[in-house]
Amino acid sequence: MGSEEIAFSIVTDLSYEDAVQRCRQALADEGFGVLTEIDIQATLKKKLDVDRTPYLILGACHPPSAHKVLSVAPEAGVLLPCNVTVSVEEGQTVVRAMNPGVAMAVLEAEGLERVATEVAEALSRAIQAVASTV
Repeated sequence: MGSEEIAFSIVTDLSYEDAVQRCRQALADEGFGVLTEIDIQATLKKKLDVDRTPYLILGACHPPSAHKVLSVAPEAGVLLPCNVTVSVEEGQTVVRAMNPGVAMAVLEAEGLERVATEVAEALSRAIQAVASTV
């Protein structure tokens, strides 16, 4: 099912804030909604008094695909939503999206491969769009 990489990733010259904004738009353009947001930087500061660089997890959902997946394998809900991260690592802004093909492969359920591949392609396009200069 798709590439064996756990995540698709890009490094961009965009600021963290600009990358977050473009990521949200790129996900929306591909039909994803953001169901959850976890600000890891703020959470670790509050809970552990740890300072770290910005790191945001966006829980992205493509409703038609989620419906298909859950209809085939209700246990796949533990793998949803598709996480997309925007972070600052070694001074660079990095955007990653989970590869649903790798995640869904653990279920070995008939009918998931096509949906996982379609969602993987959409997520890959979305993060590539973040770095696009067009």
